Amino acid sequence: MKRFLLPSLPDRDGRISLSGSDYHYLVRVRRLSAGEFFDAFLPGGGTCRVQIVDTGGGVLSGECTGTEENRVVRKLVSASSPFPSIILLQALPKGSKMDRIVREAAESGVLELLLFVSEFSVPRPKGNDGNAKLNRWKRIIREARQQSGSPVETLIRAPVDFEEILAWWEELKNMRPEARGILFHQVPLAPQPGPEGEASPLEMRSLHGYLEDRPDPVVLAIGPEGGFSNGEVEAFITAGFRPFSIGNSVLRVETAALYGIAAATIILLERDSWTLNG
Repeated sequence: MKRFLLPSLPDRDGRISLSGSDYHYLVRVRRLSAGEFFDAFLPGGGTCRVQIVDTGGGVLSGECTGTEENRVVRKLVSASSPFPSIILLQALPKGSKMDRIVREAAESGVLELLLFVSEFSVPRPKGNDGNAKLNRWKRIIREARQQSGSPVETLIRAPVDFEEILAWWEELKNMRPEARGILFHQVPLAPQPGPEGEASPLEMRSLHGYLEDRPDPVVLAIGPEGGFSNGEVEAFITAGFRPFSIGNSVLRVETAALYGIAAATIILLERDSWTLNG
């Protein structure tokens, strides 16, 4: 279901004014006119239903309608999300592949995208180029959420170095001990030793095994073209990430990201309908 993303909160009386690209999208693309309604997400969470009052002079004027609780922005309750909390750590790929990854992540309800430079990544964009790319990715997220109706306010940060990603992960674990990191790796890895030195059960090296206890959030690490280096794999595992091999097929980087997001999301959403054997 398509839902417009308001760029700012309505005023105290529930009124909004939209111009520029927002006006063009609603009036020229969706062909909405005075008296009609559209559903909207509010910045920071929450929803409202907007009735268009006027579209003259290149400005759309509207009013949030409904109960008094819906009209007064201060009383709005954040929208509930059907999506589990998934964070994507994505090593920068080449060319425009990141655009597709960002779009699909936003459509899939990913909570946050953290981009980083790995050993086999392209260089991190800097200066004006870096700002332009980040702004473009934010626009893509907005477009993807409006098209898909995702209630998750997907966040994206400017790319960082590999060491900063590991530092971020350590900080997250301290704040959220129930967080689970999963390293998607093309090359099957040797069984990792368990807490008593024995090999971990095979099922615990499956996504179902990793997600059985409903970790929150789930952090997925996806490499660039060529995957992660051996040193990066070792660093991730030492930091507490659980290795998962996608299999013998070599996936494109953008395919691997969507594969990981979709697999983790479905398993978490259907947790109550499956059990592990053994």
